[in-house]
Amino acid sequence: MSPSRNGENVTITLGVEEELFLVDPESRDLLSDPDPGIFEACIAAGGGQQVVREFLRSQIETNTAVHDSVAGVRDGLKASRRLVIEAARTHGAAVIGASAHPFAAWEAQLPTPKDRYRQFASTYQETVRRLVICGMHVHAGFGDLDTRVRVMTALRRYLPLFIGLSASSPFGEGRESGFKCNRLNLFEAMPRTSIPGPLHSHAEYEALLGEYRRMAFIKDGSEIWWDIRPSHKFPTVELRICDTCPAIEDAMCIVALYASLIRMLARHDRQGTLPPEPPTEIIVENKWLAQRYGLLAFLGDTRRGGRIDIADELEELVEEVAEDARALGCEQELRHCLTIVREGSSADRQLDLYRLRLVEGATKDEALREVVDLLVAETAADLATGC
Repeated sequence: MSPSRNGENVTITLGVEEELFLVDPESRDLLSDPDPGIFEACIAAGGGQQVVREFLRSQIETNTAVHDSVAGVRDGLKASRRLVIEAARTHGAAVIGASAHPFAAWEAQLPTPKDRYRQFASTYQETVRRLVICGMHVHAGFGDLDTRVRVMTALRRYLPLFIGLSASSPFGEGRESGFKCNRLNLFEAMPRTSIPGPLHSHAEYEALLGEYRRMAFIKDGSEIWWDIRPSHKFPTVELRICDTCPAIEDAMCIVALYASLIRMLARHDRQGTLPPEPPTEIIVENKWLAQRYGLLAFLGDTRRGGRIDIADELEELVEEVAEDARALGCEQELRHCLTIVREGSSADRQLDLYRLRLVEGATKDEALREVVDLLVAETAADLATGC
């Protein structure tokens, strides 16, 4: 982001990776082997938006350019989605921006023929074959190496809130999973996932990577799949915990909250006033509660003790970082947190529609197909140029 002055200079750059699903417009199921012309059309169009293949052929990943404002990220996300949706439509497919398909079977999916993915399948076996999931990753570049690691550690206590806001994976293979965010239940069967322990310098992080490499567990930092991590490829801290948000406004809320928190915590870091770290085990407990109950969770209050409604914690946090959001020009996007709290996440909307259609007499299969239609519509909504 461009320097913002409020007694200090703060510079944050932002970029977003979105993993999306390709679906059959007729059956509403995932396209296990979509037309390769979709990818070819996206690559040919370019325009600053990078599109890459993912582990499954039914997935497609977009990467925005690097932006120096939240508004720039909004334009980048819109351009990326337009690119994929138009290419998919031309080649007989539709697109959903959610972290789980409501009824697709993992056994029916085909992996992308790529050496790296073949090695994944060989090493992780059924664990990785079951990962019919997508996510949204937000990169933020700021400060020096040590500052980024200290701020990353300070961000850990807030990670459960990002789950509640972004949750979009309540179904699994045609069943209600009982979780608003079931994606993380599947992903955390993999090693080197979940909440990292506290790190206080880049040297600490590099020492840990060195131990992993010395024991031949990993080749490099790209195989560390924590919920938040120093990026292996870029000088950024990568937020990886979020589900993909069908609604652009929900995605932008995540970006704004992340950027505002980073600005606030970087300021505290410079002043030597970062708060004491809660136990990692408590953060993990809160994370599970957010996965299970979403915006209805009562989290452990890491500042005062006892329990706190996730909605109340979000309301307090929005006020706490309001100054930083103003400096970054993303007050409106930040306050959308409160709209999500009031109106529900994608997971809530999916479950509400599914249950309503069952009450109205639809079959389970009919109701699930209507959930897919909802996701297709939300993913394509509000994609006009600009804000």
